[in-house]
Amino acid sequence: MEKYITFDVGGMKVKHALIKKNGEFVTKSEYPTERNSLDIFLKDMLDTINDYRENGEVSGIAISLPGYIDVMTGYSELAGAISALHGQNLKILLEESIGLPVEIENDGNCAALAERVSGNAQGCEHFICMTIGTGVGGGIFLNGDIYRGHSYRAGEYGGMFTVFENGERKDMHETASMSALIKAYEDYKKLDGQIDGKDIFTEAESDPAVKEILDDWINQISRGIYNLATTFNPEKIVIGGGVSTQSYLFEEIHRQLEEHALWPYFKIPVEPCKFRNDAGMLGAFYHFINIHAEDPANRRS
Repeated sequence: MEKYITFDVGGMKVKHALIKKNGEFVTKSEYPTERNSLDIFLKDMLDTINDYRENGEVSGIAISLPGYIDVMTGYSELAGAISALHGQNLKILLEESIGLPVEIENDGNCAALAERVSGNAQGCEHFICMTIGTGVGGGIFLNGDIYRGHSYRAGEYGGMFTVFENGERKDMHETASMSALIKAYEDYKKLDGQIDGKDIFTEAESDPAVKEILDDWINQISRGIYNLATTFNPEKIVIGGGVSTQSYLFEEIHRQLEEHALWPYFKIPVEPCKFRNDAGMLGAFYHFINIHAEDPANRRS
């Protein structure tokens, strides 16, 4: 059976795997992300590819990458925190070195695609995937296909403003990301260290002040969900990222959404994604398979 190498490039780690054509993972691993040096970034990825190829034949490379990605060419105008890839074409750089087909898709779109094909959005023609991590992003499915926007920027929910108070304007990256929750908690506790977000959920059960911080943060997420639901009228919204394992997140989202007068007219399921750490790798693989499907209509000209 054919095998493929799939990568999910994040701001801190590059996850990678060997995956069979039926979507079954053979092996998975990760290494630290080199954000600034293109040469080092490429060497790390090429070394990984070559390690896989030494152990068997590989049919292609699938990559999930943050930022504004032209899926037709592989060019990344911006690549999120990976400054080494700003204005670069990773597809061409790799194909010139390895002689294998390479396909690249935005990480939020990859997460949405994974959920659509084999996750919690199977059968949905219109749905939204929101990923909550160091920033806020995701993907949009309309009429059974990814909506990328006219310049490949759709799904950048983190840019939505959710706070306009006393002249202050903040977007969802600043108010609804895990980074925002951790910062608010650290400010309250006067801490400056590595905090695990799940510990905040646990402490909120016994500390009213921490619960208030948590609920205020969830309120920012709920505002974004409400805005997306009333704009796109999807069948459902699925939430990804490590925080999606917290049942309280969804309990509080639903409670807060019910406070909006128009919510009964737009009410939809808001659920966790099925795939968490594997979503980017799996979605990138599905994207590769779609591009290289035998149906000529799915091929590029």
